[in-house]
Amino acid sequence: MTKFGLLDILRNSTINGTLEDDGSKVIFPIEGEDHVDLMDVDGSGFLVFELGQNEKPADSAPVFYDEKCFLCPRNKRSGVPIANPDYTTTFTFTNDFPALTFDTPPLESTSAQEGSLEAELLQARSAAGICKVICFSPNHSLTLAEMDVPEITQVIEAWIAAERDIARDHESVQYVQVFENKGAVMGCSNPHGHNQVWATDYIPHEPRTELDSLLAFSRKHNGDCMLCGYAKLELEKRVRLVYENAQFIVIVPYWATWPFETMVLSKSHVSSLSKLSEEQKVLLADALKNVTTRYDNLFETSFPYSMGIHGAPVKVPESDADLVHAAHLHLHFYPPLLRSATVKKFLVGYEMLGETQRDLTAEMAAARLLALDGEVHYKNR
Repeated sequence: MTKFGLLDILRNSTINGTLEDDGSKVIFPIEGEDHVDLMDVDGSGFLVFELGQNEKPADSAPVFYDEKCFLCPRNKRSGVPIANPDYTTTFTFTNDFPALTFDTPPLESTSAQEGSLEAELLQARSAAGICKVICFSPNHSLTLAEMDVPEITQVIEAWIAAERDIARDHESVQYVQVFENKGAVMGCSNPHGHNQVWATDYIPHEPRTELDSLLAFSRKHNGDCMLCGYAKLELEKRVRLVYENAQFIVIVPYWATWPFETMVLSKSHVSSLSKLSEEQKVLLADALKNVTTRYDNLFETSFPYSMGIHGAPVKVPESDADLVHAAHLHLHFYPPLLRSATVKKFLVGYEMLGETQRDLTAEMAAARLLALDGEVHYKNR
């Protein structure tokens, strides 16, 4: 059997696998070639290996309100003379210590001679923008996995409002990146459920690369959308499908790098959060509830991840107008955990210097997630 990526393959191999769990060891037998090198949409590849033992962590008691938390209602925020309001649903504010501002001075011109090696290699530009924080709930311990669909829908509404308000108030903004770092292992310093919104006066590298690929595919295939086609393909194959509802699918992407990486993908061609219908907002909330619950149930822990939303830019020069039409809304989940709540994958050594390797195939990861309950959180069993 030959496996085809979204665009191309570097080398082909047969990979089949079954998954067994004897309570202490997770076994991922791989038949055929040990090393597989497949191409992602951006041309990167990966290898496939296998896993080891499983472990179970202890849970901490939930805390509704933490008087030391900078994000809880009524508390003073860190390092500034500002107190949070007594909010009851979501709460959005401008980051007190932003990575981006609109006060960024332009870079001074260098003394490098035009056409010189220095001018060619040592290039830089100023970056301007704004950073916001969105608290999911006044409940200090509540994460997306433990919220209900109406509560998550309110979070989605907050994402849409932040994108709309930033685009309205800042003419220079081209792209609004919504993302969440969950868990200390992902660098999150505050466990209170929240995400960040960074808006920039340019399109950042990752979404730009995706948008360029989507546009190239559309031009090559008479206006067809790559991700519309990919969603249909995954629904036909169903070997990497974790969950679906009327509007969204949750899959382990064919090219996934992280052990239990997933993508939430709209079935219809929706370009951005702001274009979602009321029904689609609720069903996106349903998909997010389902996949994050499965994550927590996998190792019975609050599952860490980085999640990001990719869609159309909010504003582009006329020369990039086609990028807006080519965009297809999707969410990436990049979780680091490999075989337990305490054992994570590290992208080091060969993966930094050669190519990415996978510890299990996308099909194996999907089967593992599919077997889990996406409705009832393990704490509520």
